Amino acid sequence: MGAGSNEPEVRMKTLFIVAVLALIVWNLGAGLYYMVVDKGTTNRTVNALTKRIALSVALILLVIAGIATGVLQPHDVHRG
Repeated sequence: MGAGSNEPEVRMKTLFIVAVLALIVWNLGAGLYYMVVDKGTTNRTVNALTKRIALSVALILLVIAGIATGVLQPHDVHRG
């Protein structure tokens, strides 16, 4: 097995993180849309933004747990 044998695993981790980020941006856009369309008459804006915050916190906690357990490996760009 070569050095690139874990490439599909790395791609899946990256795809998962990007998918969660896309959901976060989607909920942010939905919150903006509901704010403009509903003009404060419903709770859809609050619900969309609450989901965005929950997804953001969950992603941050998952990344921290992944780094702590060794599943994710941060790069060393800042350590020139």
